[in-house]
Amino acid sequence: MTPARTSRTDEPASALLGTLAAQGASGALSTESGVVYLASGHVVHVESAVTPDLGDLLTHSGALAPDGWWAAIDQAGRRCRVGRQLVDSGHLAAGALELCHLGALFDAAYFVLAHDGPALRFRPGVAHWLGAVRSVPVDAVLRESRRRRELLHRIWPEPCVDLVPLARVPDVDPSDLPARRSRTLAQVDGVRTAAQIATALACRTFHTLVELRRLAAAGMVVPAATCPAPAKAPEPAYAEPAPAPCPVVVPDEPDTALLRRLLHALEAL
Repeated sequence: MTPARTSRTDEPASALLGTLAAQGASGALSTESGVVYLASGHVVHVESAVTPDLGDLLTHSGALAPDGWWAAIDQAGRRCRVGRQLVDSGHLAAGALELCHLGALFDAAYFVLAHDGPALRFRPGVAHWLGAVRSVPVDAVLRESRRRRELLHRIWPEPCVDLVPLARVPDVDPSDLPARRSRTLAQVDGVRTAAQIATALACRTFHTLVELRRLAAAGMVVPAATCPAPAKAPEPAYAEPAPAPCPVVVPDEPDTALLRRLLHALEAL
């Protein structure tokens, strides 16, 4: 029996994926964060607007020339055989394509399932233009997404780091950082998000998230909106004294905030 087209329900996306897997369904399940493509009940591709797509990963890493990527899309996109075209044309080895595809699939699945919101719709029979590369059981995708979420939470429990533009904390010495973390920190400019940093580094998003959350736990990176503004120049001596500021309730005293960062860093170690 072919699964019917669905509209938005209160059923979590993970639960509906389990149902579609049991039915051996093929099609596209859309959520607020991306789309999961199924073939015979297995996940064959996942895409999300907040992760680099497969083409970005292949071309930015130097594994594939941009011309080769776009040529494959032009020649085989309508037939949903872009992956096969890349291999058959000699632009990419089958193993390299499969490895990069799985990395992109699990990266996007983490964001699509991060909050496990309700599914928007399921479109039976819809296939992705990439075509078949490697299928993954739904249970494996759900399990890996949960594992990644728990790991990132242990490193630093604030998920906003994953999505918003990030800024470096001023006057922090990064000289003792490991090489990968140092490269990640160098891309933090107050404008880029984690996905944009991953694209710039030609790195999988999850690996970038791990380094960014470690930097956040160390007090080196914060959401750009919370980064302290530059100090104002002192007023002239003849200026009228400013009125006394109203008392402000601070949620976390500085010592407490420092202890929290140390605790999360120790738990991550």
